[in-house]
Amino acid sequence: MTVVVVDGGEINNLSRVWLAVIASLCYCHFISATLPKGKCRLFSLSPIFYIFSILPLHTNSAFFTAVTVFFITWLANFKLLLFAFDRGPISSSGAPKSLPAFIATAALPLKIKPPQTDASPKKSKKVLPLNLATEIPISVVLISILYECRDYIHPKIVLVAYCCLVFLSVEILVEVSSLLVGAFLGFELEPASDEPYLSSSLREFWGRRWNLTVSSILHQTVYRPVWSAAAAVLGGDWAALPAVLAAFVVSGLMHELFFWYITRVSPTWEMTMFFVVQGVCVVVEFGVKVALAGRKWRLPWFVSGPLTVGFVVATSFWLFFPPVMRNGADVRVIEEFRFVGELFWSTMLAYLRI
Repeated sequence: MTVVVVDGGEINNLSRVWLAVIASLCYCHFISATLPKGKCRLFSLSPIFYIFSILPLHTNSAFFTAVTVFFITWLANFKLLLFAFDRGPISSSGAPKSLPAFIATAALPLKIKPPQTDASPKKSKKVLPLNLATEIPISVVLISILYECRDYIHPKIVLVAYCCLVFLSVEILVEVSSLLVGAFLGFELEPASDEPYLSSSLREFWGRRWNLTVSSILHQTVYRPVWSAAAAVLGGDWAALPAVLAAFVVSGLMHELFFWYITRVSPTWEMTMFFVVQGVCVVVEFGVKVALAGRKWRLPWFVSGPLTVGFVVATSFWLFFPPVMRNGADVRVIEEFRFVGELFWSTMLAYLRI
């Protein structure tokens, strides 16, 4: 297994990528934003869509490639697609108009929290005390164990650890971004997730608890347009079903593309099937809920919660993780994390000795 060392050359690659991102977003802010919304602005953004799609090809590290695909090729492109029609988080009615705010909101997986009112629901305290102070040490321990002992651990335990690392990675990436943006720009931002392990239904897991930034973007770019088109044919009550399926299919295709950038291996479409299965089950769950409407019977939370999380985890074992592990992307990322961690600690110790 060849591991890309995160050396000066790779740091230079990453610097060029993000300079290109900043320059592209300056163009969007100063040029595209002055054009009428619609086809004219969309046409002006077409070169940026292309640039953002090829940027991950200019990094070698699996982790840096993954971050670039997630932040820029996926989320930033979708935000710019909404921006073309003056909608979404970077529209004139969404994010603040200053250039730093525009760049940060477009390039980072952030969602600005709306102003609080007296009628706003109060957020309850987290059941588990997870924040950067606990998430980073837990991630370090998991990565160290997987790096040293992966071959001696039962494969199912490894997969459970991968589920935890996916959750912690998204949380850490969004929380670090939020911390930096909050410190420099003073925005209050939405959390990355809302304790998805407490979900009592698939609809709650995918729609209201897991990866809220992605859920919001998919809702605006896929769900709403499909719902509007389907409502004219099926009526408002049933239009949600094809809209939900479309959002999951797009999410699956973006994940497939995500791992193509990292592995450069032809997709097997297992990852797309994972999201299709989730979407179909959300639709079935909705149908069952409608059929039981008016009846008092429902599963207690201590049954529905484990069933929901267990279903997501089990299907990820079946469809989500196998293509990642088959192509060694998981090992590459773990070894890169380990290398960066060792480099950080050796640098810190050398600094403390001075």
